[in-house]
Amino acid sequence: MTHYSTFYIDGKWVPAEGKDFVLVNPATEQPTATISLGDAADVDRAVAAARQAFESYSESSREQRLALLRRIIEVYQSKSTGMARAISLEMGAPISLSRTAQAPAGLAHFTATVKALEHFRFEDLRGSTLLRKEPVGVCGLITPWNWPMNQIACKVAPALAAGCTMVLKPSEYTPLSAHLFAEILDEAGVPAGVFNLVYGDGPTVGSAIASHPDVAMVSFTGSTRAGVAVAVAAAPTVKRITQELGGKSANIILSDSDFEKAVKEGVQACFRNSGQSCSAPTRMLVPRARMAEAIRVAKQQAEAVKVGDPNDENTTLGPLVNRAQFEKVQRLIQQGVEEGANLVAGGEGRPDGISKGYFAKPTVFADVRNDMTIAREEIFGPVLCLIPYQNEDEAVRIANDSPYGLSGYVSSGDLEHGRGVAKKIRAGNVHLNHARIDFSACFGGYKQSGNGREWGEAGMEEFLELKAVFGYADTRC
Repeated sequence: MTHYSTFYIDGKWVPAEGKDFVLVNPATEQPTATISLGDAADVDRAVAAARQAFESYSESSREQRLALLRRIIEVYQSKSTGMARAISLEMGAPISLSRTAQAPAGLAHFTATVKALEHFRFEDLRGSTLLRKEPVGVCGLITPWNWPMNQIACKVAPALAAGCTMVLKPSEYTPLSAHLFAEILDEAGVPAGVFNLVYGDGPTVGSAIASHPDVAMVSFTGSTRAGVAVAVAAAPTVKRITQELGGKSANIILSDSDFEKAVKEGVQACFRNSGQSCSAPTRMLVPRARMAEAIRVAKQQAEAVKVGDPNDENTTLGPLVNRAQFEKVQRLIQQGVEEGANLVAGGEGRPDGISKGYFAKPTVFADVRNDMTIAREEIFGPVLCLIPYQNEDEAVRIANDSPYGLSGYVSSGDLEHGRGVAKKIRAGNVHLNHARIDFSACFGGYKQSGNGREWGEAGMEEFLELKAVFGYADTRC
């Protein structure tokens, strides 16, 4: 069993002397590695290194940053197989998903950032005034376990492009991929102190980063509850905060859609990554008159899901990340039954034939009311709610009747019709007919799903301050 007892600070792997945290394989419930957790003193060291490095790195040119990002892409590509294996081992994603989505997502963000940086306007002269965008400073990056490389890369890449230095605290449940990522950046030649890695939990290291007076910005992804804690810790130092938080995304299946196809795609999208995606379409809104048809198709899809060993190429749904998450999902499934939702597939307990591991049954509830707990809370597991609607106006009202506003989905056979409904959805992004994500676009939420945006050019903007230099040009001539 490997022990990760070092942090990456100031371009070196330095000894960590904190308490040990045991990493458990969620598919077997057996220990696979241990890491040393940091504390406020470790954060102080990392921030000091980042602050010192900021003086020179913030003055680097666009060409220098582009060259650095391209080197990172090259090294990342050479390590992609190992990255996929690490993610699958630490958080249970099927190896096929890790290889085709989890690991490539990190690479995609670096590629999109390069494209954004190539043409980004850091200066704009308006009359005699220069508007100049400058790096915000030392950034604290706090990332979750569900899409580890996606969330690390979509913060690190734009921070590097903007000229910022940083301290990363990855989830303690996914340290293997974070460690490999730090090795990639080291091999690519990221200057000492520009990128720093400290393992730790939220209440200790996360809080120390958020409250640190020398951290100019915190970029956080996680639960809404944890996001509130980060904001409270950051408030006394009045630092910038961007947050990508929870979601309870609605998927409106319009009556003019290819109904069976839309339901199938909706179920598959909900169950992807074992339902552990903040943007998962967990509330499927269907015309009331077609509920029976939706139940039939959703039940067939749920029962066709192959749950099992993440190392099996045929597995499509792996375990939940840990025991706490497994118990939360079981509790909410039970609550759905108790509140009167119609359980049409799955339910409590592990799937048949599986006696260990944090595996949950692919579960479908029908005839769900939007005021039920399973329709309000982010379950973060393979649980789908089918909610009936009478007409389109009611569908939009139900979709927007949520404290969250991260993603939305609309399926229609008439693209113009779908566009009109998409405009009414109060969410940071909307998928029309299950369109794939665009890494050069923006990602973020309304309401309690967070503030600020990530990805592409919009993501770079979050790491920049805007300065006005009056009288920059002489207009007397």
